[in-house]
Amino acid sequence: MSTRPILLTRLLAGLTLSCLAATPVFALSTARQWDEEILAGIRIDIPKPPVHARNLCDLSICMWDAWAAYDATAVGIGYHGKPAVPSGMTLAQARDKAISYAAWRMLRERYALSKNAATTLPLLDARLTTLGYSTSSTTRDTTTAEGVGSSVYDAVSAYCLNDGSNQTYSPAYSDPSYFPSNQPMITGQPFNTAPGYLPNVWQPLAITDAQTQNGIPADSIQKYIGSQWLVARPFALSRDDSAKPWIDPGIPPLLNSDRDAQFRNELVDVIRKSGELDANDGVTMNIDPGHWGGNSLGANDGTGYPGGINPITGNPYAPNVVKRGDFTRVLAEFWADGPNSETPPGHWNSLANTVTDSPGFVRKIGGTGPVVSDLEWDVKLYVALNTAVHDAACAAWGLKRYYEGPRPISNIRWMGQQGQSSNPLLPSYSPNGLPLLPDVVELVTNATIASGRHSAANGLYAGVIAIKAWSGQPGTPGNPGSGASGVRWYPAYSWIPFQAKTFVTPAFPGYVSGHSTFSRAAAEVLTSITGSPFFPNGLGSFTAPASTYLKFESGPTQQVRLEWGTYYDAADQAGLSRIWGGIHVSVDDLEGRKAGAKCGKGAWALAKKYFDGSVLTTPFNITSVQPAGSGTIQVKSETTRGLYYKLQQSPDMSANSWTDVAGTTTQAVDTSITYSVTTSAARRFYQVVRTTQP
Repeated sequence: MSTRPILLTRLLAGLTLSCLAATPVFALSTARQWDEEILAGIRIDIPKPPVHARNLCDLSICMWDAWAAYDATAVGIGYHGKPAVPSGMTLAQARDKAISYAAWRMLRERYALSKNAATTLPLLDARLTTLGYSTSSTTRDTTTAEGVGSSVYDAVSAYCLNDGSNQTYSPAYSDPSYFPSNQPMITGQPFNTAPGYLPNVWQPLAITDAQTQNGIPADSIQKYIGSQWLVARPFALSRDDSAKPWIDPGIPPLLNSDRDAQFRNELVDVIRKSGELDANDGVTMNIDPGHWGGNSLGANDGTGYPGGINPITGNPYAPNVVKRGDFTRVLAEFWADGPNSETPPGHWNSLANTVTDSPGFVRKIGGTGPVVSDLEWDVKLYVALNTAVHDAACAAWGLKRYYEGPRPISNIRWMGQQGQSSNPLLPSYSPNGLPLLPDVVELVTNATIASGRHSAANGLYAGVIAIKAWSGQPGTPGNPGSGASGVRWYPAYSWIPFQAKTFVTPAFPGYVSGHSTFSRAAAEVLTSITGSPFFPNGLGSFTAPASTYLKFESGPTQQVRLEWGTYYDAADQAGLSRIWGGIHVSVDDLEGRKAGAKCGKGAWALAKKYFDGSVLTTPFNITSVQPAGSGTIQVKSETTRGLYYKLQQSPDMSANSWTDVAGTTTQAVDTSITYSVTTSAARRFYQVVRTTQP
């Protein structure tokens, strides 16, 4: 049986910081090793971004809780015991062992139903064994470190089991009660001919030889991944109405609504960007941070950093001029699911590990205070980062389910089939058609065919709406050919996004972008925990080698180096990549960034309270006491998820007169709790008490 080595390469292939000359290899903290294990498991599993975000989150909570169990100040999130360090062990040894058992058990639970469980589970066992621990231990005796770790797992697993993710009955984590409003569209044929098509609602796709982005065979007709995430339990988010999204920017632009113009313009922008995927069009761009980046939140208004100067080193950023078509294609593929298909939540774990590994990086929580150990840094980094990306999944997939926003491929094809909406006096007019825009969306006429602008060889004839766009992956599904398709004029009803033929578009609605939400949430945490929005030395980068990097077609024609000054710049590029990739329209991206910012800031604020123990001293309030009829009253109180609360009553509020109301001790699963209490003739006062134990 193969095992992964204890000493692991600590960088993504090609992903570097400006100061790195070589890939360092050295011993990793125990937490880092288990993070690498889940990333390896994600890479060979079906890409399910909200599921992987949840698994990363719960693994990180297990590791944090095992570390915090042996700390007098820190508070665990799901497990709150405070055992003594076992006799004969150092504190570091106890933590390593407890973390390993908690992580191993959690990962075995979550990957038992994974696509490649037969590969992943033995490797998890091998990791535990290589660390020097036995896979046969079953003890929960908290006088032992393995008993602490296993007890941590028990507590976190039980808390998460009924969190709305449908973990127990479906390896796909799907909701069997969900049925899409639109019939599937067959992507291998022109037109969107699904009967009764609704252009403002998501449509599943029917894909020949369908595969996930990491090459695993998939259902030919898409099933909505994560359709139940509207009700999945987050870490720090709160809401008043459980039927509504956690964060609600409002209804997206809809066709024939008061934001109809925005709806059409954003679709045309996707077509325009599809037309920028040809490396031989003669257009170049300077993509160094002195010219690219520095956006305000929810906008693309940045023009780089003032004077082209790296604010960390004080030196100018070196020019980075590349072919636009190479840059846009590399951008679309790099951020698609991560260079090694970790999906966006895992991708940001890899990127965070790269930051930590940079030479000279100083591990100070928040950028201030004492330097902490590798292990303390890692458990705090992972729990803050992965609770944030889990909250981002809850926020984004809550919006996806609530609004069911359509994807570009459905509407570009359908509207292009309807005609043009710009001029009622021209042929092929339809109020549901695409707007005409020179050199992007045009009406084919006999004159344009005669001039050679529009070619019958590309399926164009008079009256057809033509678009200038990337023309699809070379070869056949299952046997992609070499070469680059380039950009040409062809019918809008045949448009294909810059993706593999066997994938085309993810199996869930568009609004909002998961990439944008995940990425901004992660960027907020990295900014907060490092104390700076900038990558070490003011520059992070990824180098895509010429000719061999791209998978959807051959390329790039030259080496392309993606560069970012800040974590926010990288996050913005992740969002933009989905527009060039044909997966999202702009509103999906920009609103996702805003939602992600709230998720990241909220998760960091709450994680810090567990770090310093203030989660137990933060004031909370009874928010209402109301009659509920039939001789009962309802007492509603603020709570923090995972902690325990109980209702007490007193006849006079004197210090020694408070007694527990029987049966009210509850572990909070939301940010508030409501108790129903039978009243009596005697007057009573009520208070709610918080504790770490039932």
